[in-house]
Amino acid sequence: MAWSLRTWLGGCLLVSALGMVPPPKNIRVNSVNFKNILQWESPSPNGNLTFTVQFQSFSTSFKDICKSTNITACDFSSLSKYGDHTLRVRAEFADDHSDWVNITFHPIEETIVGPPGMHVDALANSLHVRLFSPKIDNEPEAWTMRDIYNLWIYNVQYWKNGSDEKVSVNCHYDSEILKGLEPWTAYCVRAQVLIPDWNKTGEWSEPVCKETAEDKTLASWIIGLVVLAVSVCVAFLLFGCFALLWCIYKKTKYTFSPRNTLPQHLKEFLSHPQNSPLLFFTFPLSDENEDFDKLSVIAEVSESSKQNPGSSELVSGGDTPQHPEQPPTHVDL
Repeated sequence: MAWSLRTWLGGCLLVSALGMVPPPKNIRVNSVNFKNILQWESPSPNGNLTFTVQFQSFSTSFKDICKSTNITACDFSSLSKYGDHTLRVRAEFADDHSDWVNITFHPIEETIVGPPGMHVDALANSLHVRLFSPKIDNEPEAWTMRDIYNLWIYNVQYWKNGSDEKVSVNCHYDSEILKGLEPWTAYCVRAQVLIPDWNKTGEWSEPVCKETAEDKTLASWIIGLVVLAVSVCVAFLLFGCFALLWCIYKKTKYTFSPRNTLPQHLKEFLSHPQNSPLLFFTFPLSDENEDFDKLSVIAEVSESSKQNPGSSELVSGGDTPQHPEQPPTHVDL
């Protein structure tokens, strides 16, 4: 109660001495990732003053953002990111007020790009760095700063932990692999955003230190070759065992179970089944496809057979009389 009274009396004395309320001092805009805060200093640290902030955009009339606030800051992040905005602030005491103090702000040009998010994974003699664009908190959707600016480059720096020698790498994508590092060595990495179109340089991220792993590339190649060689040897071994078992099977089968052969007349029947007399009783012969062969029969007829055609006995006790040869009888069928 006593402090409030002293503050009010101090304000009264200040206004009485100057004849008016003094304006705010040191007006500035603090903007990071379009989080826009207008800040100022009170003209009387002990004065019981309030402040009103107004803005004007695109030649419209001034409108209140913060009215009769007793703090020396006002958030105007809801304003458009494009175009120029005129901001003004004044101090107030009771029914009196100071003059307006103006400041012009262009968000897309003047806002500071905050540090990017970063995740580092240790690989064999390298580090895998994944980068994330800073978010815009006051957007209803999950927009990031990269959605606002066209040309976007990450500047990645890395160095041995404890060393002052830094190596910089420009990355146009959200991922970068830092190669050629020493195994089992701790490296520190940090990143910032570069926007050449607006000549903007973002803030550095906090360093992340990781220890690289052992180079397992050669060991992987050796293991791969060994596995391939073993696979080939096993394949040849299985093929040889299969071939050997097949030969043993064939030899055993031939020895203990000799192959049966078909009789000669059955082979002739199978090779020429149309000439076999067995087919006469099985299938009717076709008149159109009959084949005929010419058969000649030659017989020798003796003289005694001509004289005694009905006799079939031979004369015993002597030789059969000799007769001159007769020409053979030729019969065509």
